[in-house]
Amino acid sequence: IKGKLGMVPNMMRAIGNSPAALNAYLQFSGGLASGSLTTQQREQIALAVGEANQCEYCLAAHSALGKMAGLSADQLRDARLGMSVDPTSDALLRFARKLVKERGRVTNDDVRELRDHGFTDSELTEVVANVALNIFTNYFNHVAETDVDFPQAECLACKVA
Repeated sequence: IKGKLGMVPNMMRAIGNSPAALNAYLQFSGGLASGSLTTQQREQIALAVGEANQCEYCLAAHSALGKMAGLSADQLRDARLGMSVDPTSDALLRFARKLVKERGRVTNDDVRELRDHGFTDSELTEVVANVALNIFTNYFNHVAETDVDFPQAECLACKVA
């Protein structure tokens, strides 16, 4: 982690309070990183879920990681809002947000819409897994009150007000 980011993020240090939890997190995230979803798609999912769960730490971290993955400022903002100008990314993000909102109880029509945008069974499974992974980190950071060690993410609610 330090080699990739140049630091050990505070979240990793906090999860490290339980070697079992840290190992599980690293295995889960590492496995998904070698899946069929792109790094940009995984970061967009993380931002959509982080915004839905209002996780300040995750929004800061994934805004930085998303930028490193090549997402533009507009793409970062749109992902947090659960949308995209790209129809495939839009379907992905709306599905991810709906998974969070409905606690996984999406409809057959929701699944069909994702499939209609070219997502395979494997990719659909990875979308659900990425949402679950990010719910874990969102909830963990809420409980741990992890100090944010990434640049603060822009406040979207501030722009609406």
